[in-house]
Amino acid sequence: MANSFQDQLLKAGLVDSNKLKKANREKHKERAQQQHVAASASDAAKRQAQQAGAHKAERDRELNRQKLELENKKALAAQIKQLVEANRVPKGDGDIAYNFQYASKIQRIYVTAATRTQIVRGELVIVRVGSEYDLVPKHVAEKIAQRDPSCVLSMKDPAPSADDEGEYAKFKIPDDLIW
Repeated sequence: MANSFQDQLLKAGLVDSNKLKKANREKHKERAQQQHVAASASDAAKRQAQQAGAHKAERDRELNRQKLELENKKALAAQIKQLVEANRVPKGDGDIAYNFQYASKIQRIYVTAATRTQIVRGELVIVRVGSEYDLVPKHVAEKIAQRDPSCVLSMKDPAPSADDEGEYAKFKIPDDLIW
């Protein structure tokens, strides 16, 4: 019953068995070709899906990297803030203005004479956390500079001694000269 129409045509003598086999072969080739086209279309869809998945994974990795970088910056900022708060040296209620340069502008803090002397000698260092300027000991400023060098504003080497100055030793700087 599967090929009843073909059997009827064969019995009637309208077609011979070779033509029938040839028609069956062509029909089989056509089905195989359609399956091949369908398979290649599904392969193309799979490739597009894989490419989209790879693109999404790359984008996710980039977003995770940016998120991690932001968290690291926040952690460093918190460490710097904690170092400054724990080791802050009070400026005192000084009336002496100490001038320093930050971002191509001259800034000023008011300190006592003893604090100013320590800054000039390089024992105290000016650091900036947020919008505030604070004084910290040199060893703390070095730790801060390891984390973020832009926070440390003026780290000086200790003032040279009289014998290190060499030819400038004969020129005395007045004691009352304040920059």
